[in-house]
Amino acid sequence: MKINNLLNCSALIGFICLFNTAAIAQIRSVTVTDIRSEKGQLIINVFKDSKSYEKEVAFKKFQFDKKAVINGKMTINFALEPGVYGITLIDDENRDNELNKNIIGIPKEGFGFSNFFMSKMKKPDFEDFKVDLRNKENKISIQVKYM
Repeated sequence: MKINNLLNCSALIGFICLFNTAAIAQIRSVTVTDIRSEKGQLIINVFKDSKSYEKEVAFKKFQFDKKAVINGKMTINFALEPGVYGITLIDDENRDNELNKNIIGIPKEGFGFSNFFMSKMKKPDFEDFKVDLRNKENKISIQVKYM
């Protein structure tokens, strides 16, 4: 009897946790602007903190075909739980799943950061482009930069 009750409680707790996790993830919309071509794909990397960003270990990664680009603009949607994140974008024009760079390390493909446009030649800190997605009304935009 005690074992059955314990198993039933464990199953119920597991179900509640599974249901809560699924209910927490929300569809996020990101408006991407200044895309120069419809070739390739967009890669979104989501980072939870500066440590993972510096090590380039994304919490989540999403890929989107660029067929929906109209006049250099596209809106993409993906599911993400509420939290504070840094979101980066790569315009992977040759579909090799990486940001190609020239011999001195300057990107040959487009890139961007959530709600931050890189105006200097310095990689931004996580604090520069983090977004608080605990409020589902927060808007995310990424302006693609090409060097």
